[in-house]
Formats: sequence, structure tokens, C-alpha cells
Amino acid sequence: MPVEEENLDDVISDLVDEDTGDDNGETGIQGLPTPDDVEFSGPPVSLTERAAEQVRNIREDESLEDDLKLRVAVEGGGCSGLSYKLGFDHKTEDDEVVVSQGIEIVVDPKHMMYLKGISVDYPDGLDARGFTFDNPNASETCGCGSSFAT
Repeated sequence: MPVEEENLDDVISDLVDEDTGDDNGETGIQGLPTPDDVEFSGPPVSLTERAAEQVRNIREDESLEDDLKLRVAVEGGGCSGLSYKLGFDHKTEDDEVVVSQGIEIVVDPKHMMYLKGISVDYPDGLDARGFTFDNPNASETCGCGSSFAT
């Protein structure tokens, strides 16, 4: 298998994650304190053109059902306190729906306060490849860019 296909397979396996919560249906952020002085700003979750194109490629390559939407979420854990989650999932009646670059994104309202203003990109250069998260509300991030604190 060519290297490019192996990398895409790794990305797909990271994205198509059916584990969206614990046994109680909780998302892993319950009870996390949110500082009163944090002002969450910006538009809802957005995708760059490169990220949207990669989501379309994954959807096509994996022949995913049309009713599966891109879910952006957070969970407790990671070096900085919260970690980003990205995957395909079914929309629930409680989810907020955001459309960016023609892609429907679903977000649990309990997560939106941590994600408001976030931009998801997909650099594919020599020094970086994969989905990245630019969160203007993060007061601290880890070196790998997959966890943050507010």
C-alpha cells in the first residue's frame, strides 16, 4: 500500500470513531469547571476549505451514509485538560447544527462553549499533516495541539 494511502487510512480510523460517550451517554466533560472570566467569542465551529475537502474525500472513500454528520466535540483528558474529538456520527435531537464550507457539523450544546470560534484545518505539508484545531478561546494548549484549557 502506498504511503499516501496508509496516511489516509490512519486519518479515517481516527475520524470514524463510534465511541461518542461513556456507558451513561455522557461525553466526558461533565463537572469540568469553566472560569467565569473566560469570554467565548467568535462564530460557531468552522472548517477551512482544505479541511472540508478532506472530510468530503473521507466520506467518499469510506462510502459513508448520508445521515452521518461530522461531529466536533471535546472530552476531559489530555495534557491541558480537554481534548478535541472529530468523527462521523448521527445527529441527535439536542445537537446544534452548523454548516461550514457546505459540510453539516453537529455539536452537542454542552460542548459549544468550549468550541465557539474554533477553526478546523487540514494542513498536508511536509512538516504537518492531519486535522488541526485553532481555538481562539484556549488559554493553554499542548505541544501536539490536540488538547487545551480555557
